[in-house]
Amino acid sequence: MRKNIFTTVLLMGFLGFQSCDKYLDIVPDNVATLDYAFKDRVRAEQYLYTCYSYMPRHGLPQYPGQFDDFTWTHGGVDWLPQYGYFILRDGNNVTSPMLDYWTGQGGATHLWQAIRDCNIFIENVDKVRDLEDFEKKRWAAEAKFLKAYYHFFLMQMYGPIPIVDENLFVDVGPDEVAVTRRPIDEAVDYIVKTLDEAALDLPNKIEVEVSELGRITAPIVKSIKAKVLVTAASALFNGNTDYQSLANKDGVILFNQVYDPKKWQRAAVACKEAIDLCHEAGIKLYTYSNPSLGLSETSRLVLSTSRVVSDKWNVERIWGSGQYGNSRILEEYTLPPLDPNHTSFARSVMVPTLKAIEVFYSDKGVPISEDNTYDYANRYEVANTGENYKYLMQSNVQTAKLHLNREPRFYGSVAVDGGWWFGLGRFNENQQWPVNVRFGQQSGRASIERFSVTSFFIKKLSNFESAYNAKDYLDKRWDFPIFRLADLYLLYAEALNEMLDTPNEEVYEYLNLIRHRAGLQDLQTSWTNYSKFPDKFQNKAGMREIIRTERNIELAFEGHRFWDLRRWKTAIENFNQPVRGWSIEEKEVPNFYMVRTVFNANYNLRDVFWPIRQSELSTNRSLIQNLGW
Repeated sequence: MRKNIFTTVLLMGFLGFQSCDKYLDIVPDNVATLDYAFKDRVRAEQYLYTCYSYMPRHGLPQYPGQFDDFTWTHGGVDWLPQYGYFILRDGNNVTSPMLDYWTGQGGATHLWQAIRDCNIFIENVDKVRDLEDFEKKRWAAEAKFLKAYYHFFLMQMYGPIPIVDENLFVDVGPDEVAVTRRPIDEAVDYIVKTLDEAALDLPNKIEVEVSELGRITAPIVKSIKAKVLVTAASALFNGNTDYQSLANKDGVILFNQVYDPKKWQRAAVACKEAIDLCHEAGIKLYTYSNPSLGLSETSRLVLSTSRVVSDKWNVERIWGSGQYGNSRILEEYTLPPLDPNHTSFARSVMVPTLKAIEVFYSDKGVPISEDNTYDYANRYEVANTGENYKYLMQSNVQTAKLHLNREPRFYGSVAVDGGWWFGLGRFNENQQWPVNVRFGQQSGRASIERFSVTSFFIKKLSNFESAYNAKDYLDKRWDFPIFRLADLYLLYAEALNEMLDTPNEEVYEYLNLIRHRAGLQDLQTSWTNYSKFPDKFQNKAGMREIIRTERNIELAFEGHRFWDLRRWKTAIENFNQPVRGWSIEEKEVPNFYMVRTVFNANYNLRDVFWPIRQSELSTNRSLIQNLGW
């Protein structure tokens, strides 16, 4: 049986230490237990897998990055862990925070415990008697990477954090364990230093795939380093005067107050280093091809959008989550009921918002609001599809103009009323599942629990090879992409653009590689010929907007927009906009295509960073709370 390294290992002898809840970094002095844990390679490997087991569940609604203004839920079920949506709907709190990775509560793993376990592993792996020296170095490097990543994850959520590079012994005094939060720049330097150390002893690629897929490689480390530095160069962490009053009790200011443009240069260098290493390891942009299906080029481009996510361990994957149960859960949460029998598994509770529908380009490769050939002012009006949308939309049906004349990634990422759904037992592009969402129709609202609150569905997070045999849903599982090459290309383009006075050909190059894969012309041609702002790509501000839009489209529903909006300092503006969709209670076409507001969020400056649980502050008097809490 294939080994799943992300299964939580129940090492009661290892994790049953007498832990100290008062402080976040004390290691028990149970020497006998530690000696047993590192007695041989089997036990040591189990301990390493325990370090992995704290990984946040990327892709699911209980992952912080997975909820944003591009998705919503109706909230009418108890079985869905909707922590993120609860935060946007009702706000967080200091008594019992949701998604509390600081203490491991509210649907989260305990990342300070994870860091402690990583430190224990690094300090003891040399004791393993039947482990080769190169293996000891490699395994220690994996733990170093995880320790750095967990620090970074906490920094993204909480801002300034303590740095726990070594564990403390239980006989130290209270003053020594009362750790303080460190300035952002200091935390970033520590994370980068630790990542650089880890990269030295890791392979460029996994050779023994049957047992080691999911283990950390040097391209993963370098790519995360690039992301750390892009995040540090962004507005949230680079000269952010919103947090000028956030200081430790000794007066140390935790946010740098002066914008430093050199941080973008450092980020660009790291991005290019990561790209080169990824290419050397054989990582490249994925293109979907399956001649046996006899697909048209139109259908191939549409399917490529989801296959880059759901084709397990494909060539574009830099780092994937080995939590294979996540893919089935994602499909159940996002699939529409396409047949009366589908209601047993198609829950349709994590769905796109109208904002997500509108962000995708027109078929000319520019935003619909800019396209001088697109009827943007009348986009909510009804039109007949005719025969021109054979593989994209059903023929001769009435639908919103908004659903027509869009790029391939639109039809591959989302499903709309009058559209098609390929797969789930239907592999002929001429006989796809029809998606009909008006009230009383097959994919429309039929119960109080399983329906799309906006009328839209996410196609991108499903594997079209999954099937239904009239009794059971047979999912073909896949690894969720934590990091893929297109993301790295976009980070590099962003860093270059911010570093330069005006964008250059290299900035265009990395966006165009992604656009061409999506079936679009290069951005220079599209903007020059079809945009109301034909010179937009020639200046820094215009190119910044293009890059951000490209990230929103290419990485839609993959858990990146939440972090991007925060680091760009645009989260408050975006999260406070109404959540909107079509009028799902209506049967008739004109009434159905009336925009309705599903929810009005209330997102403030204090919501940007998570609150630290009040009990932690009561225990450690040196910790200070985030602003507004």
